Amino acid sequence: QVQLVESGGGLVQAGGSLRLSCAASGIGTLMRINAMGWYRLAPGKQRELVATITSSGSTNYANSVQGRFTISRDNAENTLYLQMDSLRPEDTAVYYCNADILNRWTSRRNDYWGQGTQVTVSS
Repeated sequence: QVQLVESGGGLVQAGGSLRLSCAASGIGTLMRINAMGWYRLAPGKQRELVATITSSGSTNYANSVQGRFTISRDNAENTLYLQMDSLRPEDTAVYYCNADILNRWTSRRNDYWGQGTQVTVSS
């Protein structure tokens, strides 16, 4: 089955950088990954869309991370990345990977989520 696994989270000081990865597995030849994105959830705050990227590379960023984060994907490896620079304490959250995947065999389009990876930025 389709599975998304995030990695790369950790503890970093303000101003530092982290690179998150999201590896998608179980992607058969009849399946197509459309848009992918990163979301984050911090204690006491609502879930926030961080960044999205289409299969062709079109990107969208939340205002709070614009200019500091960069989303990218390797379609051949079915992997999503989030390069995070100039990190701030308010970036502290659990970051989740999301993928919109079409199963061409069943004609079903489903939304998949990873388990999340913790990012903690200290002041």
